[in-house]
Amino acid sequence: MPYNSLESALLDLEKHGMLLRIREEVSPDLVMPKMAEIATRESLPALLFEHVENSPFRAAANIFGTQERARFLFRKTLKKAETAIAFHGDPMKILKSPSLWPSLPSIGISALPLPSLRAPVLAEETTLSKLPQIRLHRDDGGTFLTLPQVFSQMPGEQNMLKSNLGMYRIQTSGNDYVQDAECGLHYQIERNIARHHEAAIEQGVPLKVSIWLGGPPSHTIAAVMPMPQDLSELLFAGLLGGRSFRYTDYEGWKISSDADFCILGELALTLKPEGPFGDHIGYYSAKHDFPYLNVKKVFCKKNAIYPFTTVGRPPQEDSIFGELIGELVKPIVPQSVTGICEMNSVDAAGVHSLLLAIGMERYLPYKKEREPMELLKEANALLGFNQVSLSKYVFIAAREDSPRLSTRHIVDYFIHIFERLHLNQDVHFQTETTIDTLDYSGGTLNHGSKVIFAVAGSPIRSLGRSAEDLANLNLPDGFLNPQIAFPGALVIEASPSAQIEVLACALSNWDAREKFPFVTVTEDASFAAKNTDNWLWVTFTRSDPARDIYGANSHFENKHWTCEAPLCIDARMKPQMQAVVEEDPQIEALARDILHRAQKQQCRH
Repeated sequence: MPYNSLESALLDLEKHGMLLRIREEVSPDLVMPKMAEIATRESLPALLFEHVENSPFRAAANIFGTQERARFLFRKTLKKAETAIAFHGDPMKILKSPSLWPSLPSIGISALPLPSLRAPVLAEETTLSKLPQIRLHRDDGGTFLTLPQVFSQMPGEQNMLKSNLGMYRIQTSGNDYVQDAECGLHYQIERNIARHHEAAIEQGVPLKVSIWLGGPPSHTIAAVMPMPQDLSELLFAGLLGGRSFRYTDYEGWKISSDADFCILGELALTLKPEGPFGDHIGYYSAKHDFPYLNVKKVFCKKNAIYPFTTVGRPPQEDSIFGELIGELVKPIVPQSVTGICEMNSVDAAGVHSLLLAIGMERYLPYKKEREPMELLKEANALLGFNQVSLSKYVFIAAREDSPRLSTRHIVDYFIHIFERLHLNQDVHFQTETTIDTLDYSGGTLNHGSKVIFAVAGSPIRSLGRSAEDLANLNLPDGFLNPQIAFPGALVIEASPSAQIEVLACALSNWDAREKFPFVTVTEDASFAAKNTDNWLWVTFTRSDPARDIYGANSHFENKHWTCEAPLCIDARMKPQMQAVVEEDPQIEALARDILHRAQKQQCRH
């Protein structure tokens, strides 16, 4: 049977050995989040906290913490959801597959939202301060909801399919918020709630917002699903859950009947400071003015369970969301952006910092050597597509050059790019544009630049792979410790005052410069080159293309920036960037002790 609650899903996990009960009382301030982070990092079971310090509610974390567990939760519905999404992307393909026809009617029925007379979530009233007060990082500005399902509609709209369900940052205490009467609602750019907010402002009316927590696991996934604009997230909640999304009305607000908690409020006409918060890129986002909610009611079901997740440098639990969603939406990508075969917003680089794509280059099939032409059209289309438009670095390769190339095999993909990269023509900047709200590389909030690397054709260079290739490398003062991250990718350490222009000039005379067309400059070359995840994180989260890309003999031709190998990226921390979220050894040790005791106790049972 499909899950009708969060608890039914957790009991199913427990039945199959995928849940660990934490029976002792635990603090939600740093300790519970650290336990959840460890559980995700080490592929431990989901956690059910039975006694949360200073809260009457239980809490659950690491629910989706492995691909195996996420797929287990949706084992009976995932195929149908994939079929429905594929049907939307390519109806003819499904119609040519008779074996899938019998499932289509049941898929349609389960997808439609269903009004309900019974709403367990309205059983009791509570307050925000009674919820588990989850503080993830020591320098966070207060407590936050980390798995909220935020529902909004245009003012006056009643059709549930004309709505937005998203997952935005909700600060429930700290700063200037009035305890239990206000909470922050930090939505970023390219979020549909902004259209509803804009309409409410124009009409001079407060926007009613419902925030749901818990309920069937499919509801949580639906809140982060990048649905096409003509499809509601509630449809997907029903599809993936195998059960219609149940809802009811309460004094003008929409209620998720099966949720564990429901917060009802109206967006205020003013802004208040929100943050700081250790975010999913791995840095703190600073305190800024954002919308906030005047809270009217907080409801909960009997024996409600409070779900939460951890946030920090990838990979985290939301990385599992990303992988699952990436597989689900893969069939609709070619129909959404013509010519695109696949794409990957790279989790290890903070998602929006780096997009890898494979497209088609068919403009001049009669030409002996391919060059990126159609690829540029496709890349620019990606920068106008959904939340992919927030991508900062975009790399795109031609499927014709390597039919087996995959954006999921990161090193192989970059080797393919570096072997073919013409630095005099393949690098295209967009300056003074919008970037992800959480990215501080550009200087001011939401502002920065983008760059497209569009590559097609045969290899033009052999890449350096060993220390022998660095034998004749003479670095200027202030630069040291050259390290090879992988073939073609060199990392060089630099002092804070060292000038990248000086390095680029020196490298222009290096006889092996063509072997390393891509150079990352950072404070700690050994860290950045230690593994691919470190290289991705340092290179792409700590640089703004227009400000931080340099190159040997760089100049402009017809306003097009061009250079020779190597291209250098200044990936040192800049003054405007926020602090890295640091580990707390004492909290980690405490969290591990509690987990160890819980595991021993479970073994005895």
